[in-house]
Amino acid sequence: MKVAGMASNRGRNLMNLADRTPGGAELSVVLTNDADAPVLEKAEERGIPTEVVEHEASESREAHEQRVLDALADYEFDLVALDGYMRILTETFLEETPTTLNVHPALLPAFKGMDVHEDVLEAGVRMTGCTVHVVDESVDDGPIVTQEPVPVREGDTVEDLKERVLYEGEFTAYPRAIQWFAEDRVEIDWEEGTVAIEGDDGGAYPERRLASDDRVRELRYGENPHQDAALYADRTCEEANVVDAPQLNDGAKGMGYNNYNDTDAALNLVKEFDEPACAVIKHTNPAGCAVADSISEAYADALATDPKSAFGGIVALNRECDAATAEQIIESFKEVVVAPGYTDDALDVLFEKDNLRVLDVSNQYEPSETLTEKPIVGGRLVQDRDLQTVTEDDLEVVTEREPTDEQLEAMRFAWQTIKHVKSNAIVFAKGTETVGVGAGQVSRVDAVEIAKMKADSDAEGKDADGAVMASDAFFPFPDGIDAADEAGIEAVIQPGGSVNDDDVIERADELDIAMVFTGSRAFRHD
Repeated sequence: MKVAGMASNRGRNLMNLADRTPGGAELSVVLTNDADAPVLEKAEERGIPTEVVEHEASESREAHEQRVLDALADYEFDLVALDGYMRILTETFLEETPTTLNVHPALLPAFKGMDVHEDVLEAGVRMTGCTVHVVDESVDDGPIVTQEPVPVREGDTVEDLKERVLYEGEFTAYPRAIQWFAEDRVEIDWEEGTVAIEGDDGGAYPERRLASDDRVRELRYGENPHQDAALYADRTCEEANVVDAPQLNDGAKGMGYNNYNDTDAALNLVKEFDEPACAVIKHTNPAGCAVADSISEAYADALATDPKSAFGGIVALNRECDAATAEQIIESFKEVVVAPGYTDDALDVLFEKDNLRVLDVSNQYEPSETLTEKPIVGGRLVQDRDLQTVTEDDLEVVTEREPTDEQLEAMRFAWQTIKHVKSNAIVFAKGTETVGVGAGQVSRVDAVEIAKMKADSDAEGKDADGAVMASDAFFPFPDGIDAADEAGIEAVIQPGGSVNDDDVIERADELDIAMVFTGSRAFRHD
């Protein structure tokens, strides 16, 4: 799509459009009514043709617009984009050109005219923004295509607002609108004065996302001391979460960026289980996880997987913390414990440790947040939260040897756990407790070897002999099965789906290892 841009001054929106080419739209010409307009030099630097049509003394608007039309006649364009074009257009221009858009530096219809930033500050509103609208013969009217909100902050000046609205509002909204037109998704209803965008129908992944999070506290620092950080809250979250969790021991030092990140990972893992469960987390990866008849037993089993790595870790429980569990927790240094409540005796024990943060969450473990997101440079990735569970009916036995009921139980436990281990991930489990975890490796075989090493060297009172192994993705070659056999693994749960599945199954049969496919993988890349 070709766009004719018209500006009277710097034309920063037009240059932003030229640089970003939203939807493939390109500026075919930039026209100004001021021979000294800075936009001319900026356009020429980008190789965009320019035209100057100044308004002559005593010349009517209609006559001037006719000369503008004559100047544009040599260029192809499907849309006209105004950017601070200081002329009110009449039928002479509008009826002879394609749709004309304008970006207004405030939210219409509330704030119109030339002095909108002054008006916004005088009105004392806490939100301003910009509006992209279709131009008609009126002033600052016409069907609205899109708007972008921008906050008004205490102490703002007119210049502050002007710059923020431009960079945070107009530079977002104008390219969005141009892209919609370039994709031929816009329908204008002139009688109703409305604009409809094809496909802009909301849902989990709407055409545009508006998020408003409140800063609830500044943190001591980020991942490292040289990084500043803050915590923001989503006030609509109903699910138990660490953002809303009060820290019960006020005398302890506050939570840091890494503490929140790791505690969130720990809490999300124990939410997977209905029975008493505990997770011990280091650097968002499980050092151990277990389900047992009591929360005290679950903690002991989880800790025993890798007590060395658990030093300085995070403990998450899905049951009220009792004194017996608290006594075990304080036997070695931990950063945080999070649970849905504590007995008075448990708090007395935990508060003995000055640097142990004690967080209290609700018992609302049923997921209410169905999406997860990750900021990346220039944007944000959003996806469905991994809420998959597997039942025995979901598992396809692909080997000659069938798993026992005990192995099936261990497989299901390992699969729910491995969702929370960074890929490439391997989990060794017996019953409903981990015996070795291999996390975050670039080689799946290396992940198996690390899980084996953890089970053989670091686990207390348990080992990999006779355990099951979970893999978050398929084995591309049989070497991972060989490594599992050397560790003493007797059953494997994995997604399947490799072009070499037959070779992997054949090797499992040769080694008399039972193997099941889930049909779905469980990557975790962050």
